[in-house]
Amino acid sequence: MDMDRLGATARPYLLSVLRFITGLLLFQFGVAKLFKFPHVEMFAEVTPFSLWGVAGMFELVLGGMLMLGLLTRSVAFILSGEMAFAYFIEHAPVSFFPLRNEGSLPIIFCFACLYLASAGGGPLSLDALLRWKRRL
Repeated sequence: MDMDRLGATARPYLLSVLRFITGLLLFQFGVAKLFKFPHVEMFAEVTPFSLWGVAGMFELVLGGMLMLGLLTRSVAFILSGEMAFAYFIEHAPVSFFPLRNEGSLPIIFCFACLYLASAGGGPLSLDALLRWKRRL
């Protein structure tokens, strides 16, 4: 089996999978922060217009848009900035090392979203569908 050919064939679809899963995970954080489901102890006291509540709104709405692949580049860029902000506000003051400050997840989300802002949503996205419809 030629792995290069397989990789070239699968690459655009794996981009769509990365976009969907990243959006789903962020959406899940938004639901947990705003609707307390599932119950997560650290989100138990989050109020809608607190810093964490606003972050939850971003994650809920923009995570949903990312799942669908709607305005992927802009949405991913905003989410990348939100994750960088979350890291530097919440995690970096604790320790320089992400392993000690529990900041690995926002770093991964930040760079995954930054990649999606650059690469787009892939062929299985509303962006791709809208581009295709405009060509007709």
